[in-house]
Amino acid sequence: MSLSSQPPPSPLSPTRDQRATLGALVDVLLDKGVYLDLDLIITVADIPLIGVNLRATIAGMETLLEYGLMREWDERIRAEAHDDPARG
Repeated sequence: MSLSSQPPPSPLSPTRDQRATLGALVDVLLDKGVYLDLDLIITVADIPLIGVNLRATIAGMETLLEYGLMREWDERIRAEAHDDPARG
């Protein structure tokens, strides 16, 4: 029996690492990516004023291409750059 009266933390409980930095967060976002599926309703005095439905993927281009996202866009941009050497 544990001496602590608090239950053990859930695997989904937020944790805080004092050594974490913004640079580490950006590195994980670019390497692993994150998918957001968000429904937001802004109300004032119980009257809904603004509704937002957002689906977004944030990741580095290499990660997006690895998962098959934005492949057509990447191929088109590369083809345009190849056809027009002045672009890059």
